[in-house]
Amino acid sequence: MPPAPAASDSVGAVTLITGPEEFLAERSVRAVVDAVRAVDGDADVTEVVGADVGADALAELTSPSLFASSRAVVVRQIQDLSERAGEAIVRYCDRPDPDVALVLVHPGGQKGRGLVDQLRKADTVEISCEAMKPYDLPRFVATEIRRHRGVIDEEAARLLVDAVGADLRALAAAASQLSNDFAPEPISAEVVGRYFGGRAEVKGFAVADAALGGRSADALEQLRWALGNGVAPVLLTSAFAGGLRGLARLVSAPRGLREADLAREVGVPPWKLKTLRAQSRGWHPIGLATAITAVARADADVKGAADDAGHALERMVLAVSEARSAG
Repeated sequence: MPPAPAASDSVGAVTLITGPEEFLAERSVRAVVDAVRAVDGDADVTEVVGADVGADALAELTSPSLFASSRAVVVRQIQDLSERAGEAIVRYCDRPDPDVALVLVHPGGQKGRGLVDQLRKADTVEISCEAMKPYDLPRFVATEIRRHRGVIDEEAARLLVDAVGADLRALAAAASQLSNDFAPEPISAEVVGRYFGGRAEVKGFAVADAALGGRSADALEQLRWALGNGVAPVLLTSAFAGGLRGLARLVSAPRGLREADLAREVGVPPWKLKTLRAQSRGWHPIGLATAITAVARADADVKGAADDAGHALERMVLAVSEARSAG
């Protein structure tokens, strides 16, 4: 797990976040911003993507704010920076502003690798967010439980991974749910089995795969079966969000990449590419944007914005299925 940065390591420095594991990268970005705001509650926070940053714009972004003593600037997708903007950032690393925390995010893959190598040689603090190996997932679960002041034994952690799957966002949500209900009592395999029994048969990603593949009737049937077996609604919206992110990355990935490089670019294991390719044939950018919006709305609904989580999830499945043919 990436370490939580301190404000003293972030302000007046450049933090480089690399790797395809989006959940860990997003958490690392948030940790830097939180560290800055812990010192200066009025710190100005600006987030941009690489394609929108010119060499001249960088100077403006990293200049002290008129309204706050500290500033955090997050530049995502730095592989899309122009050559001049990349050179300007490398030069900036030699003399960073003492009141600015600059965060640079690279999702892995070959694009922009040269810039990352230059930044590593410069004065930056790198946080690596590589995809986790299957054998590391129980340890991730245990760490997540500890974040919530809980305790889980090794057998229970393995059982939770078997039930929920390898998606870190879903595992983190499950760990949070268990911790909120049981901490500080130890979480046993019996507790995990009671909460997530039947999950191995119907996982969130199975519902998402059916909907993203255009099998709306199958997706609705599996959704009802999943909810009937106690699958947490937040795990279902997380599975849909993860599936759509994978599709969006596949559609926008550079042509001609080798299989392993493409998997890193998309942020999925190589075996998942076959499923994504099959799903992507019916998707267009407009439809993807519509589906992502529908999932975001459903996620808010199941977290309290709506009274009936089941109805919100059914509406999400239908909206995603309809979006598949849009564009």
